[in-house]
Amino acid sequence: MDPDIPFDRRLRRLRRDCAAGQFTNADYLHRMASEELLDRLDLVKRDFRDALDLGCGDGFLSERLRARGLTVVSADAGASFASAANGVQCDEDRLPFADAAFDLVTSVGVLDSVNDLPGALALIRRALRPDGLFLAAFTGAGSLPRLRDAMNAAEEAEGTPASPHIHPQIDVRAAGDLLTRAGFALPVADAAGIHIRFSSFGRLIRDLRAMGATNILASRSRRPIGRLGLAAATVAFGRHAEDDGKTVERFEIVYLTGWSPSADQPRPARRGSATTSLADALKAR
Repeated sequence: MDPDIPFDRRLRRLRRDCAAGQFTNADYLHRMASEELLDRLDLVKRDFRDALDLGCGDGFLSERLRARGLTVVSADAGASFASAANGVQCDEDRLPFADAAFDLVTSVGVLDSVNDLPGALALIRRALRPDGLFLAAFTGAGSLPRLRDAMNAAEEAEGTPASPHIHPQIDVRAAGDLLTRAGFALPVADAAGIHIRFSSFGRLIRDLRAMGATNILASRSRRPIGRLGLAAATVAFGRHAEDDGKTVERFEIVYLTGWSPSADQPRPARRGSATTSLADALKAR
């Protein structure tokens, strides 16, 4: 596998660095997903000591974990984010951490743009101690339909062949399969749709830039749009506006939960060990 496909690693790091100075202008999705992970952590009846916050951004989740008494290592692909958090700069599929170094790994908003996601998940599992917990959230399939329509309108206006302007997106089923493939026990993947209202196409693009979420596909498959295309995209986006002039865009947030295997974890019953048939149970109801 080409290590720089489908995403340009260098451009990804640069976009993270550019986002660092304006992240607070559009951190609503990151904070919302972080709060959801913290809520899920509250449901776990055990204590954690050492955590890795992978893709730490401005450090919001890292600080919330520290406030709970955890020792937290912050890491990010962007040098600016990593430096501000006194953390480690690294790509998620090239982790520098020792095996079994943490009992909790969290990640918000970055795993959807990792070149080798199966490899990244396997490394995360290895970095966890037995019975360690992995919690993650990222933008998944079904996100940004209005932006997709606008980009199609831009291509049509410029008369250019279709090219990808939005990252490949991972759906819930594929995410669950990836957890299983990486060796996580008790894997769970689910999703929640979030609707955000934007005053203009330009505002959506500015927010995506502030999130570090604009196009980082490798140059061989990435082509910028021109002025004519931009005008067509703006018009297409505005056609979906509601009475107040704002357009609703959708973000589908995929959540992952997985445990590092341990001998004392619950296990599914052995196949064929049931003492009551499904037919009898349904008759009883």
